[in-house]
Amino acid sequence: MAQPLAFILDVPETPGDQGQDPSPYDESEVHDSFQQLIQEQSRCAAQEGLELQQREREATGSGQQTLWRPEGTQSTATLRILASMPSRTIGRSRGAIISQYYNRTVQLRRRSSRPLLGNFVRSARPSLRLYDLELDPMAREEEEKQSLLVKELQSLAVAQRDHMLRGMPLSLAEKRSLREKSRTLRGKWRGQPGSGGVCSCCGQLRYACVLALHSLGLALLSALQALTPWRYALKRIGGQFGSSVLSYFLFLKTLLAFNALLLLLLVAFITGPQVAFPPALLGPVPVCTGLELLTGAGCFTHTVMYYGHYSNATLNQPCGSPLDGSQCTPRAGGLPYNMPLAYLSTVGVSFFVTCITLVYSMAHSFGESYRVGSTSGIHAITVFCSWDYKVTQKRASRLQQDNIRTRLKELLAEWQLRQSPRSVCGTLRQAAVLGLVWLLCLGTALGCAVAVHVFSEFMIQSPEAAGQEAALLVLPLVVGLLNLGAPYLCRVLAALEPHDSPVLEVYVAICRNLILKLAILGTLCYHWLDHRVGVLQGQCWEDFVGQELYRFLVMDFVLMLLDTLFGELVWRIISEKKLKRRRKPEFDIARNVLELIYGQTLTWLGVLFSPLLPAVQIIKLLLVFYVKKTSLLANCQAPRRPWLASHMSTIFLTLLCFPAFLGAAVFLCYAVWQVKPSSTCGPFRTLDTMYEAGRVWVRHLETAGPRVSWLPWVHRYLVENTFFVFLVSALLLAVIYLNIQVVRGQRKVICLLKEQISNEGEDKIFLINKLHSIYERKEREERSRVGTTEEAVAPSALLTDEQDA
Repeated sequence: MAQPLAFILDVPETPGDQGQDPSPYDESEVHDSFQQLIQEQSRCAAQEGLELQQREREATGSGQQTLWRPEGTQSTATLRILASMPSRTIGRSRGAIISQYYNRTVQLRRRSSRPLLGNFVRSARPSLRLYDLELDPMAREEEEKQSLLVKELQSLAVAQRDHMLRGMPLSLAEKRSLREKSRTLRGKWRGQPGSGGVCSCCGQLRYACVLALHSLGLALLSALQALTPWRYALKRIGGQFGSSVLSYFLFLKTLLAFNALLLLLLVAFITGPQVAFPPALLGPVPVCTGLELLTGAGCFTHTVMYYGHYSNATLNQPCGSPLDGSQCTPRAGGLPYNMPLAYLSTVGVSFFVTCITLVYSMAHSFGESYRVGSTSGIHAITVFCSWDYKVTQKRASRLQQDNIRTRLKELLAEWQLRQSPRSVCGTLRQAAVLGLVWLLCLGTALGCAVAVHVFSEFMIQSPEAAGQEAALLVLPLVVGLLNLGAPYLCRVLAALEPHDSPVLEVYVAICRNLILKLAILGTLCYHWLDHRVGVLQGQCWEDFVGQELYRFLVMDFVLMLLDTLFGELVWRIISEKKLKRRRKPEFDIARNVLELIYGQTLTWLGVLFSPLLPAVQIIKLLLVFYVKKTSLLANCQAPRRPWLASHMSTIFLTLLCFPAFLGAAVFLCYAVWQVKPSSTCGPFRTLDTMYEAGRVWVRHLETAGPRVSWLPWVHRYLVENTFFVFLVSALLLAVIYLNIQVVRGQRKVICLLKEQISNEGEDKIFLINKLHSIYERKEREERSRVGTTEEAVAPSALLTDEQDA
């Protein structure tokens, strides 16, 4: 039997390479050189000897099929093609290629013979068989390779050496050992010829400082993540109840951030300066009785809580509010802090900043929720790629298990909904029931709005009720009861609808509750700006509107607590003790989310009349979070029909932006431009409208001197000119539209890329099958040619034997 051929590479060395070691400083050149070695090795492998031919016959056998077969049954040529595919080099970074280049260089210089092909393991991957990665068993060779690698690492800078080590496909222990050797054996810096050597202490000190700063940054990042509000609580809620319930608490957290930003601006530019320069009180201060916490009146009236306490004077000079209501005269040559202008500008700027933040949050949430075009393969990704192996604590691992389990339930429920279509008769029946229920729900919302209007008119016409402080809570109580009872009625009517998708059920409930809230709030706004302004002539109607909004906010929180107590806790106790059921109530996402939007709308409506109302909303949101979290974990169960809330945050922010924020902005713009302020209180007491504060300030600036002459021009062309407002509005709408179009384009591109990846996979199978069939045809031709040659040689051999005989 013939000896198998040695598998040797012939790579000529240039004269410039003699006497110096290869350097991996230019990675691209090294990569190209090693690619050339791979190509030469493949050409040599195509011309190998008898052993390869024998393996080819064993691999191919008598198979004539051209279909795709497992890797273990492919021919050697097919295996060679598979080894050169890009998918077989996944994870092979340039550091690994450089280490292989070192191995080749050392072996070529030593002119040592390569191992025979028969020494390779049969089950080795083609990439390892062809590339010969770390297959030399000689310990001396391993040491030489390591010393050469250490020598090359020493010639690099610290950053380049760390980057190279990170890219090598080695274990952490080996990387750590190489880093220590390359750092301790480096000795001195390599300088220019003739320059003296410098001790490596500076380099080691620099390296230690970099490591210390890196560790400090990681520690600070971990600390910031640990200080994230409600981090563990949100993980627990998401793991036990799913993303649908978690979206409610994330939305509550977003509202808390909006109110904190709004309160910061109002306190910094309105409440803070007024507290620093308090106005003179004209009468005795009422005594607090404790009822003010519910009504907002009494001793709270003459505080910075409400509009009437703020003066119309300049705040950088000692000047109290005159009894005749006139303004203080500022000192000549100065630019005073004009309180009316500051009040109006701060409210406008705070609304503008809130609008920008809200639009950005909505666009960002839209991009995150609609970024992926399809969910094919998401089940496998969730099963095999969701676990975080860095989690070591028992509590964290339990939370992660719950989260993955709930995620799988949601994905499977969504997949089942797509697999069960409804018939035509069922669709028509569902449409009829849906239309009837919608008519009943719209009638309920209209009836609630009429009831609020009638009761508010009754409260205006009854002077006995107006004189009692406790009677001020009647209208907020009636409105709160309507807001509490009407959603339950809509929920009972919704039980008649055969919704297949729980997501659609939640969206429909949100729309119905939103119509109810908008009808009630629209009626109340008409009541405040039309009837109350006319009835309270000569009084501070702004304070009354601010107190009314405070009462609505407090009453909404009280009724929410009662609903949580009786609607969830008492029902759970009755269900478990009396009815002997283990079934707990589910968390009503639609009703709770609309309560948050309703409370936030009240806050935005009251910013002009009560600058500290966002502080009350912040306290309310904090209490609501802990109350709802405790009730959820103790009294509620996970949804019986899990569903994936991938777009819920975007829907919530959209409802918060357009119906809620836009309606509050229209209400305040009407109050600023059209309604006459009170003549006895507030910073606009001497003006016909609040908007005239800007014009008065401009007239003062025109006489202040040439240094501020540009400010009247800014006010005239940027504030009074409506073109600027329309331009800003158009820009915001353009940003929203462009963001939506960009996200849609990304979704289309993602779908096309996924389709292209699928087609490329099919192309690989097709090409491999074609190459395999071509090679088998050549093999058959070669066999037939060899057989013909043997048949021709056999008769001549017989004739020769006969002649010899």
